[in-house]
Amino acid sequence: MTPVPMVGRAAELAELVRRWSHVRQGGPAPAAVVSITGAAGIGKSRLIASALAAFDPAPDAVLYGVARLHTPAPYDWLAAVLSGRDTRDLPVPADGLAWLAQDPHAPSERYAPGALLRLAVRTVRALVGTGPAVLVVEDLHALDPASLNLVGELAAAPDLPVLILVTSRPPDAADSPELVARTLARLSGARGAIRQHLGPLGPADVAEIVTQVHGVIPEHLAGAVCERTGGNPYWLVELLATTAGRGPQALLDEPMPGHLRPASAPEAAELTAREQEVLSCLAAGMSNKQMARTLDISIRTVAVHVSNLLRKTGSASRTEAALWAVRRG
Repeated sequence: MTPVPMVGRAAELAELVRRWSHVRQGGPAPAAVVSITGAAGIGKSRLIASALAAFDPAPDAVLYGVARLHTPAPYDWLAAVLSGRDTRDLPVPADGLAWLAQDPHAPSERYAPGALLRLAVRTVRALVGTGPAVLVVEDLHALDPASLNLVGELAAAPDLPVLILVTSRPPDAADSPELVARTLARLSGARGAIRQHLGPLGPADVAEIVTQVHGVIPEHLAGAVCERTGGNPYWLVELLATTAGRGPQALLDEPMPGHLRPASAPEAAELTAREQEVLSCLAAGMSNKQMARTLDISIRTVAVHVSNLLRKTGSASRTEAALWAVRRG
């Protein structure tokens, strides 16, 4: 089973390829930044992987880092980048580099936060060299504050020949919503920055993926599968995997895999009339700004209602709340 990897994301992929071409031609300066947000399983990492494969010519270097969910520590992103690399020739003091790499044998005396941040930027510059390179920052929503600050500094660093690709869940699904929101705003404010938000796949996209496994399927079945999975590519692929060897009707008849059914999601919730309106807007894929305009309320009030909805429905993200609403009609 090999579903089409970028179904429904052709425009976003083309935009990343264009941005890389621009960086290869020597602009813009400072770094080019693309921030990609979306719910868990929506295809953010797959989009970046497809972009890296499509970049022509390929980057001279790819610096890849991701949050360490179980043992978070300062500069997790850079520590992941440095892991397994030969750092002996980097123009950075060995003791400072040991701190940045989270070496368990690092000296007990630490650098001041500002000095360590400057060393972190210098380390990335040395790894990039003359470039151009790609910096991949996965799971911004789970990164430590020091890494968030570093990413912001790199986005504004002058004459850094890189394309920075950032993935994140929406701030309201982050460990530190306000800090992640500020970081995303900082990245979006960088010169030439691009902001992409990946929403659920539509019925036609779902049909295209299911066709790779079952051949052409009826339109009504594609719509039902799309509704059942919420258009989430990961949910869809998991459902296809667990029903492998059976006909397309199994996609509707078989229970969803247990790991895709949040145990904490309540069957019922006491929602106010306004919260129900906001939930309907969420299910329609509206942003906070669009909801504020539609309901004639402030964006701050929308944010409060969304927060309350996440709590009442036991959802970890806006998409989960929308799926909760769809499952319950």
